[in-house]
Amino acid sequence: MGNSKVLRTVATWLLCLMLAVAAAALTIVLVNAFVFSPQHQVKAYFNALEDGDGGTALGLLHATVPDANAAMLDGAALKASVDTLDNLEIQDPVPAGDNRVDQPVSYTVDGVAHSTTFTLEKTGTTWLFFNQWSFVPSTLPTISVDVVNGNEASLNGTRVALPEGKSSFAVFYPGSFEAHYASDYFAAPVVESVLTGPQNAQDARLSLATEATPKLVDDLSGQVNAFLDSCAEQRVLQPSGCPFSASMERVQDNTIDWSIVEYPEVKVEPFKGSWVISPLSGVVKLNVVEIDLFTGASVKRELKQAFDFTGQLSVNDGHVTLTPVVEY
Repeated sequence: MGNSKVLRTVATWLLCLMLAVAAAALTIVLVNAFVFSPQHQVKAYFNALEDGDGGTALGLLHATVPDANAAMLDGAALKASVDTLDNLEIQDPVPAGDNRVDQPVSYTVDGVAHSTTFTLEKTGTTWLFFNQWSFVPSTLPTISVDVVNGNEASLNGTRVALPEGKSSFAVFYPGSFEAHYASDYFAAPVVESVLTGPQNAQDARLSLATEATPKLVDDLSGQVNAFLDSCAEQRVLQPSGCPFSASMERVQDNTIDWSIVEYPEVKVEPFKGSWVISPLSGVVKLNVVEIDLFTGASVKRELKQAFDFTGQLSVNDGHVTLTPVVEY
């Protein structure tokens, strides 16, 4: 009887030990899967991006920062780069040999599906059982921005300088990048690019096609019209400094009456790093009483004349000036 009791006790302890070992093994598997896993590292990286914490993201990624503008690597600009990433799914890792795995991540940007694959490597263990995974060191990609006849723009809501109209920006990936330019007189519509990784960085170029705003065209049109109106007010056949004139032998005093029939359409175009006015064309009408030199009779005349001229554009300190250039 005594031996049987001892055997039952030993069996119970052995069963408990086996259950404890099995529980420990299961715990190790679960902790490796959810805490010390490649997915966990990638999740931590995305959390840092969402928080705008560039320092943590850079440390996790083990990435080198290239020689480029760093305005997108922290804070609000960094957060904005992942704000449009939705439906994020960190998938199962794929063995890549040499203690490495490829870790795919899928997501959408404005409803369009994209994916990024990170490569991680096993660098050791913690407490003998728990795997340590780290991103394979890399270099951050860059995104280039250029603007027509400008030296600044807005990139992911952050005002950035563009010396000589262009610059490159170091960025984390994946990310969505949006650039635009706006001022009273010149503006460029929004352009966007989704950077999924270093492999498509060569396509991440944001070119801003700056154009004259309606306000600029209105202001310049007002100046052109005022110039032509001042020419039309001159009661002479050859208004001084003006793009139109008439030649007649003799007219009745105080009958010369100029009026602008068609004002020029103002167009502003980029040219060799500056802005120029396209040639200006219009139509003027002259009402006058002409005296016939042979008969002395007075004859009412109405003459229409097409005219053209150019202008020099100057934009300084928020003010725009057009200087008419009339060739004789």
